[in-house]
Amino acid sequence: MALADIWGRSGSPENFISCPACGRRALKQVWREHINVCPSCGKYQPLKGKARLNLVLDRGSQKELFPEMAVHDPLGFPGYREKAEAQQEKTGLNEAVLSAYGTISNFPAVVAVLDSRFFMGSMSSTVGEKITRTIEYAGKEKLPLIIFSASGGARMQEGIFSLMQMAKTSAAIQAFSEAGGLFISYLTHPTTGGVTASFATLGDITLAEPGALIGFAGPRVIEQTIHAKLPKNFQRSEYLEERGFVDMIVERKDMKSVLAQLLSLHS
Repeated sequence: MALADIWGRSGSPENFISCPACGRRALKQVWREHINVCPSCGKYQPLKGKARLNLVLDRGSQKELFPEMAVHDPLGFPGYREKAEAQQEKTGLNEAVLSAYGTISNFPAVVAVLDSRFFMGSMSSTVGEKITRTIEYAGKEKLPLIIFSASGGARMQEGIFSLMQMAKTSAAIQAFSEAGGLFISYLTHPTTGGVTASFATLGDITLAEPGALIGFAGPRVIEQTIHAKLPKNFQRSEYLEERGFVDMIVERKDMKSVLAQLLSLHS
């Protein structure tokens, strides 16, 4: 399919995207070439889970794992099922996480990606179960594991069932690590709440995209709680790299090459 069929005819207003940060406009094709990073100010915008998998994994190597797993409503929360169906129709996803096996510059790996378009990438019981199965699959096949996190935390409509996933995913990572598995955690904007407090911060190597918000509670909540102003760029990936919480900040255009280099060093 030609680019014109995907992005429409260049020049018409609907084929421009305005940056939420600087307000400058650029053609959709230009945004695509910059991998959804503003071509004017460099501000990172969300990237679809499927697009990230396609960018990281070698063409033709990708095999999706557990595609049938979808949202379920353990508490019968009012309106939740209808909202979930609307999210599925809007995004084309069954849940907020995609998992796949593939190769990265010919190095085999298992990759999971949280998609912030689906309930802000929140961790439901299905998300936790799918992450756990992905970890176990990587362990069984003796493959390195890479998880791209982007989440607002636990999914409130599932209550304790969502919170239980923190312990379950953490235990799965621990078992994977004890068996000698390599886990690379790649934090994107935002990574917060129960995801930060569980598997996202348990990587053997922790990478982050520039400017990503990473933390448990958000900065506004913290400021309201402690009644004090936080340091500039508090909880941003650059601030956390300076303090050793993040090993390396990796630009989106470099993520595949950096991951391939890490896999080659640990293969």
